[in-house]
Amino acid sequence: MTFFGLESVRYALEAIVKLVFAIFCSGIIGYEREHSHRPAGFRTHILVAVGSALVMMTSAFVFKEYEGITNVDPTRLGAQVISGIGFLGAGTILREGFSVKGLTTAASLWAVSCIGLAVGAGYYVGAIVATLFIYLTLNTFKRFIARSSPSKNIYIEAENMSKQAAEIGAIIKRYGGNLHTLEVLYADSSPTKRKSDSIVMKAVVFPRDEESLNLTISAIRTLEGIRDLYID
Repeated sequence: MTFFGLESVRYALEAIVKLVFAIFCSGIIGYEREHSHRPAGFRTHILVAVGSALVMMTSAFVFKEYEGITNVDPTRLGAQVISGIGFLGAGTILREGFSVKGLTTAASLWAVSCIGLAVGAGYYVGAIVATLFIYLTLNTFKRFIARSSPSKNIYIEAENMSKQAAEIGAIIKRYGGNLHTLEVLYADSSPTKRKSDSIVMKAVVFPRDEESLNLTISAIRTLEGIRDLYID
């Protein structure tokens, strides 16, 4: 294919349309992540999708350019994107105490790379439907879960974090609750009257019901080494 003529203009316009479409789809998901103050936001998601789309377009270009001359697999570069995006996703995963954050953003980056590949291959219907479903998963479902099962913040002053954190988690599970995060707080961010030789943990819990929460609190208070407890 030459760089001048109607054929090259057609390829250029097709490339522009695909890249703009990739920006549009990934921008929707990236905006939601940016609005939620996640590690990877609007620009990161757009860059991932545009890069993935370009890789798939390059694969198609190379396949057409060398067709009949040598054996070229048009899916090989795309497969490398799917596996390689894991390194970028891993950079968004953060560990704070006993909680792990960023898994959803890492998954959205991987999904956006797949959208970019679909756009680069010209599969626009699949790309737009996937964008819609991903956005609903990140936004609407998050609100639905929050309304259906409100969380409770439990601040626990304890003597030994490593031992009592495991016991607290077991108690929450025993009474049907779900422990979302468990992290250690600084002294000035704790609502309890903290003693100098103790630590304060914040447990974000989704209790099954009010009775389950009360039983959980009562059981935690009876643990050896628990000095104070506060519910928000």
